[in-house]
Amino acid sequence: MKSNCVVQALSSGSKISSKRVVTLGCFLLLSIAFISNLFFGFAIDSNIYDGVYYITLGGLGFTASEKFNLSKKEKSSKDDELITGV
Repeated sequence: MKSNCVVQALSSGSKISSKRVVTLGCFLLLSIAFISNLFFGFAIDSNIYDGVYYITLGGLGFTASEKFNLSKKEKSSKDDELITGV
């Protein structure tokens, strides 16, 4: 059940999106860096932290933009739904 939920969160349609996998990995790395700095006093080099941070923001931005960018096939089916009411 949990693995199906993870696969569904990482997939777009029927395929697993590599952008989502990379973004999730970068998010996990940032979380580990934050916790290690907060509780254990382990300092992360700011250049490394900034690089992973920007990759995470970019991945989240591209993933979010995919939801708003409909393909031509999806647009035509939504137009048909509006016209026919089905």
